[in-house]
Amino acid sequence: MTIKKITHKFVDAIPEQTEEGVLYLAMDYATAVHKCACGCGREVVTPLSPTDWKMGYDGVSISLSPSIGNWSFPCRSHYWIKHSNIRWAGDMSDEQIAAGRAHDRRAKGRYYDAPEAPASMANADVPQGLWQRFRRWLSGK
Repeated sequence: MTIKKITHKFVDAIPEQTEEGVLYLAMDYATAVHKCACGCGREVVTPLSPTDWKMGYDGVSISLSPSIGNWSFPCRSHYWIKHSNIRWAGDMSDEQIAAGRAHDRRAKGRYYDAPEAPASMANADVPQGLWQRFRRWLSGK
């Protein structure tokens, strides 16, 4: 577990080759990408959305929430990115991972299946997330 600090780069698109210790943030795509903090070299993709990860930026450092659990990787690393620091978290059992995934599925269902706000409440000046734009495009609205 060699990385203690992670730097960030705001990019228009995620580069083909990513560097270890760098968190790439493509805001137009609501996506953050970095190499696994354990050093295994696998690429970790964290979508930014109301039901996935949230990013905090204080002008100097980056934080992602919730924690990053690479359960499908052989390393099964689990960590937080807080103020551009890697903070290691404990391992989780298969049952805890399954419960967390089920919770995520329910949260997505509640969010994406919720009725849309009436047009009178919509604020056209507020940029919409990538997923909302994509869903609207698919539905022809």
